[in-house]
Amino acid sequence: MLERKSALRFPLVGILILVVGALTVGPVVMLVVGSFSEGIGALGKFTIDKYVAAYTDPVLPKTLLNTVIFTIGCASFSTILGGLLAYLSVRTDIPFKGLFRVLPVVPMMIPHVLFAAAWITLLNPTNGMLNLFLRNIFKLSSGPFNIYSLGGMIFLEGMLDLPVTYLVISPAMYSFDTTLEEASWVSGASNLYTLRRITLPILRPAFLATFTLAIIRSLASFAVPSMVGLPGRIHVLTTHVYRIISIGWSPDYGRAAAIGLIVLVAAIILVYLYRYLIAESSQYVTVTGKGYRPTVVELGRARYPLFFLCILLFCFLVVIPLATLVYMSFLPYSMVPSARAISMMSLRNWHTVLANPITVRALKNSVFLAVVGASLAILLSLFVAYVIVKVRSRGSAFLESLSFLSFSFPGMIIGVGFMWFLVQTPLYATIWGLLVAYVGTYLPYGIRPLRSAFMQIDQELEESARVFGASFLQALKDIVVPLLAPGVISAWILTACMFIRELSVSAVLSRPGTEVLTVEIMKLANDGLWGQVAALGIIMIGLSTVLVLVANLLRVPLSHAE
Repeated sequence: MLERKSALRFPLVGILILVVGALTVGPVVMLVVGSFSEGIGALGKFTIDKYVAAYTDPVLPKTLLNTVIFTIGCASFSTILGGLLAYLSVRTDIPFKGLFRVLPVVPMMIPHVLFAAAWITLLNPTNGMLNLFLRNIFKLSSGPFNIYSLGGMIFLEGMLDLPVTYLVISPAMYSFDTTLEEASWVSGASNLYTLRRITLPILRPAFLATFTLAIIRSLASFAVPSMVGLPGRIHVLTTHVYRIISIGWSPDYGRAAAIGLIVLVAAIILVYLYRYLIAESSQYVTVTGKGYRPTVVELGRARYPLFFLCILLFCFLVVIPLATLVYMSFLPYSMVPSARAISMMSLRNWHTVLANPITVRALKNSVFLAVVGASLAILLSLFVAYVIVKVRSRGSAFLESLSFLSFSFPGMIIGVGFMWFLVQTPLYATIWGLLVAYVGTYLPYGIRPLRSAFMQIDQELEESARVFGASFLQALKDIVVPLLAPGVISAWILTACMFIRELSVSAVLSRPGTEVLTVEIMKLANDGLWGQVAALGIIMIGLSTVLVLVANLLRVPLSHAE
């Protein structure tokens, strides 16, 4: 019995290592090879000219400075707000704490490209609705806000990262030892003094880990820098790479790969720093019984003002962008809400996008990638998670490291890697090439929840099936998979939702005939067709929201989603 079990499992481990390694390490290896190649059509003809051209580019120093300011600004903004929300929801008597459970769902409801589009139509310096309203009220010569600025980019990306920082900080806020806080209060210290001198120093590793994660996310960000930074001529590394491969008659993928490597190395270093800080922060966690609850801090008169501040943040994240998109989808151009604007409302934008063969094809491609791609990704994730949890060997440990490697990869950069990886295969410039890239990039998001689910299934159930003569695959199909069904469905829904809203990889690999929704929305935005952007965006949000609501009903762990 043991021999048959080993004979089936260990070849499986080897096959999975080859497949997962090809999807994760393969594009990175080809990124390095591509950076030394003369061109996409001259793969293997090595040269260092691409590095010379990339690192002597006169715009690179300014781009690097913008990237540093952008990432640190976004990380600081989102970490401070996320920490404040976590403290208020976990440690204080703020009313309606259940509202904070909505925050993890927010990023899945509104894709980043649409969040940016909504705020652009509000804060565009020339015809943004909020700027037009303020100009009319106060008789100003120009609008007071300019979204096409580094500050505008930091505001948008920081708001998008806020729910993630909240999700990371709140568990640490909940579980750390409160003995020192209580001692401080007994000694007569105020709540503010205790927060500043006791709580925050204890939580420093958790905050540093959250700050590092926010830097990783903003370093990999492409939607906001492309939608806001490119029109404002504010370039960061991801948009710098995008300009190299998308502007001009001859895209230089070798130079893009040379620049992409420094982004990739920085991201990998930051991911390992994040893991180290997470491990360090666990030293401050107190493991207690089920009845444990942290001491509740009474806010007093500040209780309701702080609650309204949270409501305002929720409006900035959800209500205002959604309302703006719905409103704009019925208008021919940006207009301040008025009787005239209402009279000009029509379904023209909806008819235009639904009658456009390119947008219809993009919709079909996105649905195809979501359904077929998520199915393949979860099937692979199922076997990988099983091996990681149930097979204790060096091979399974190595597979686990491989499977989570793409957590470190910024989408734009790994997209360039997949470009080199697929260029000499029949998959190049096809929908199947996009599918392979999606699965490789987002594989950890399927493995992570399934890994947790496998850990909850006792090994004895599988062994009992084998005692009665079931093979390894029969036991997996008849015993393990049915028990995992809710987790598998939830992981599939989350993966499909992420495939619908994917932009960075698609911006590199998408070609005529393989258009997807996010890329088409970005193109419409570049053309200033905000009404069509809104209409197509509402359709996209509808698809994503349905999937997220179903996942929420199945109690999927949404913290794995971003």
